[in-house]
Parts: sequence; structure tokens; C-alpha cells
Amino acid sequence: MGFFDALLGRRKVKGPDLDALFAIPSAALTLEVSGGLTSTGSVGVCYRDPEGAPFDRLEADITAMLQASRPQLSRDSHGYTWIVLSAPEDAPGPADLGGLVTDLHAVTTTLQMEGFGPSILCDLVPFASAEGAVVALVYLPKRGTFYPFAPQRSGQSRDNALELQVRAIVGDELPVEPDVSRWFAVWGAPVL
Repeated sequence: MGFFDALLGRRKVKGPDLDALFAIPSAALTLEVSGGLTSTGSVGVCYRDPEGAPFDRLEADITAMLQASRPQLSRDSHGYTWIVLSAPEDAPGPADLGGLVTDLHAVTTTLQMEGFGPSILCDLVPFASAEGAVVALVYLPKRGTFYPFAPQRSGQSRDNALELQVRAIVGDELPVEPDVSRWFAVWGAPVL
């Protein structure tokens, strides 16, 4: 910060720590051992789709760059756009989560660097149990924190006990959002 910025009361806004995403593979091992949850083999980035040709070109560039992760664009019922990345079908399963997280980081970073950071809602990394329960680690790039989201199969309700269990399991490995009122539901996410 320069002298005039200090004099005029301006502050530089600290950007999000997108490198926190790289802690997910380690947390995934902990979730598998302690919670019986394994990666579903897909991840997603959710954003509000800005209008215009420059963004359309950026979307095309991102999907072309990540062909190995089989990117798919889709819209949810709330009007948000998702880029869903999936592990190759011949991938060894949960072990390829590191590659997916690297691609997720690349998409989020590219959107940030091109000036579309404020449009990003969240990144989602889902896990499933052998019994079919699903829980996602939701990353909020604007806050630099994670929280668990566990939708129940019946209707639009959440498995709060599972969410709290996941928070306890990964709390030492990931920066978990301390304000539970910010643990928003991500209904209709195509990656779930």
C-alpha cells in the first residue's frame, strides 16, 4: 500500500487463497479412513454467467484446455452455470482426485485472473458412502473457506449430523467456514 492510499484510507483487498484447494486430496484420505467417504470422481465450479463474447471465448478456452477431465457445461434451476469435470473412465478412481483438484484450481484461477472472480459462487467436491449418502466439500473462493453440504435423497432437506461429522473430520486439514449460517444449500448442483 502506498503513502497516498494510506492517507486517503484505501486498502488493498486480499484475494482468496485458491491454493487451499490443494489440501482436498489429503482431506479426502482422512474422509475415507475416518468417515467411509470416497470421491465420486467429479468436481464442479459454479458461477453467474456474465454476458458477452469475451466470456464465451473464455469458457471455450477453459473447456478446450481441460479435455482430459471431460468438461461439461450446464445450468442449474437457479440460473447458475456449472463446469463439471470428471475423471477419465479408465482412471483408478479416488486416486485421480488430485488431477481433478488441479483442474478445478485451474478453472477457478483462470476465472479470477480474467476478472470474473466476483461471479464465482463456489467450487464443489462431492464424496459418497457405501450406503449412498452424499456429502460435498463446498469451497467459497471469496472467503477462502470450506463447508460440508449433505443433501438427503428425500426432498430438499440436509443431513446436518453428517455435515457436522465431516466438519469434525476435516477441520484440522481445511479452513472450515466458522459461521454455520454461511453453509448455504447447493440444491440442483449437477455434480451431486
